[in-house]
Amino acid sequence: MNNQQNPLGLQGIEFTEYATPDISFMDNVFSDFGFSRLKRHKEKTIDYYNQNDIHFLLNRDPSGFAAEFSRKHGPSICSMGWRVENAEKALEAAIERGARSAQDSNKDLPYPAIYGIGDSLIYLIDKFGDKGSIYQDDFIDLIHPEIRENKGFIAIDHLTNNVHKGTLQQWADFYKDVFGFTEVRYFDIRGKKTALLSYALRSPDGSFCIPINEGKDDNNNQIDEYLDEYKGPGVQHLAFLSNDILASLDKMKGSNIETLDIDDDYYEEAFQRVKGVREDKQRIQEHQVLVDGDDDGYLLQIFTRNLFGPIFIEIIQRANHKGFGEGNFGALFKSIERDQERRGVI
Repeated sequence: MNNQQNPLGLQGIEFTEYATPDISFMDNVFSDFGFSRLKRHKEKTIDYYNQNDIHFLLNRDPSGFAAEFSRKHGPSICSMGWRVENAEKALEAAIERGARSAQDSNKDLPYPAIYGIGDSLIYLIDKFGDKGSIYQDDFIDLIHPEIRENKGFIAIDHLTNNVHKGTLQQWADFYKDVFGFTEVRYFDIRGKKTALLSYALRSPDGSFCIPINEGKDDNNNQIDEYLDEYKGPGVQHLAFLSNDILASLDKMKGSNIETLDIDDDYYEEAFQRVKGVREDKQRIQEHQVLVDGDDDGYLLQIFTRNLFGPIFIEIIQRANHKGFGEGNFGALFKSIERDQERRGVI
């Protein structure tokens, strides 16, 4: 319900919309992750993909908002749909709280929307669950749907934004002031050669988080590399939640998805640092999965290399732990820097 803590009645993520000049490549990535292509929009060339409670739209229209966004940014996440109790009231509340509304001429989809990170769109969706589905109303079934094996990804756990130096607080305030997000973590992270600052914010309904990163020091850090390639701020990665990350990774064997490599000596201290891990430790190491936790629980996580443009995917499993892998930042930074060195960035 709408209240002072949740002024727009936010209730989670409904969809993520992608735009790209290379449709077949992104379709192959979705396939490797186990997303089935099931429907197409009634009026536009927008395909619908699904796996459990993760909904993707791949916009293939040659003109319109997504096409223009892709021409500027390359492969990109051009919009998201967020669930709200009442879309029109949520739009009014968002504008009152400082958001910019998107005019119908600047949208590809017929839902109320505001501008978000990097002038992407956040659509406000109030038809979900018991109230029906936009996929039933606005999309039609494909004659030949492409059913892929479910890889066990059940929801979007969090999405991470990269922003220009000096604007982290501005974007944190956007999510706080408009939606009622609250800050749950602050990080000042340094690798061997690069560094970044990060806020982690949680949605007022508690269903997902948004970490926001800005780079520090020289312009070769991973955040500024993203900003240069993406030509502006935007979504750096999505995290897919799995109840069994090792089974998910087993199902992805043989795919084209590459993950970051981890130092062998990481595991010598990881299982000493994180107690109570129930999964097979040898399989964790074979898959190069990272481990973090505290006295209450733990998480398992793994990161792909960049998949579309500078955007990548994280896979995460939580066992009574709400962190973001803070204990893994050192190992992760080393891995990202090795990848940057491999590509000649640093």
